[in-house]
Amino acid sequence: MASGKALNRELSKLFNEMWDADVHRLRPGKDYTIEVQGEASPVQQGDSAVQDNAVRHLFHNVNEERLRSIKTFSTFISLLDNYETSTGVAEVVTPEEIVENNCFLDAILATEVMRLAHDFLLKRNLAKQNLADFKHQLYDIWFQLYARKGDRPDSCGFEHVFVGETRHGKEILGLHNWVQFYLQEKRNQIDYKGYVARKNKTRPDKDDQVLTIQFSWKGFVKPIGSTFIGVSPEFEFALYTVIFLLSEEKVTRETVKIDEYELQMVVCRHGHHIGTAYPVLLSTTH
Repeated sequence: MASGKALNRELSKLFNEMWDADVHRLRPGKDYTIEVQGEASPVQQGDSAVQDNAVRHLFHNVNEERLRSIKTFSTFISLLDNYETSTGVAEVVTPEEIVENNCFLDAILATEVMRLAHDFLLKRNLAKQNLADFKHQLYDIWFQLYARKGDRPDSCGFEHVFVGETRHGKEILGLHNWVQFYLQEKRNQIDYKGYVARKNKTRPDKDDQVLTIQFSWKGFVKPIGSTFIGVSPEFEFALYTVIFLLSEEKVTRETVKIDEYELQMVVCRHGHHIGTAYPVLLSTTH
């Protein structure tokens, strides 16, 4: 196995239960269509000039009506414009944004996916029993601001993982979420450059739900980034929260098999908060 770490069967079982329970997940070919196009060229973080091997958008179309009719997606989308993407620039959280954060947490806590995560964590005494207390716990992990650079509270786990940030005016941090990618691409803020091949599958299919891609955003290039495609916000939120709470390590890597995908889930902590979290696609069985 590429990671050198054995498959975590317990987490694989839980994450597959979540995958099956993720009724809000969008289906490839039905709710959205992607075009993977060409393979990305090798490039370093911070390079501004990079060959574009995909002339069209990654997302050919997405059923936005379905997206916005699902409460967890609609409340999630409302959070995406709440952040200043440059690290080092202090975030200002307005009362309206706090309300939006809470609406999102309320929406995901009502799902079966989050219930499975909560039950799993309860059995290990890692989560608060009461849902209101568990919600506070989630708020602290994901939305509590901290200083990623310098001493100003300029970042939080949610911003990094789901929205994306920039550093020193030349590199992209985070941005591991497909909805944000799609919406930014639609506004021509993101330019998809091509896919990054994996060892036992040279080219991804249009129905693959985990992709490794290269793209530029706000003029900076992300040489390689992995992302789930089509999954609900609660699925990713639950996945990363479980791994975060299971470990005290600064960086945790867990090898899991979800559906047909063998993944290394990486979660880095920033004190009591999530620093970053993303999947690394190791291989796929189809």
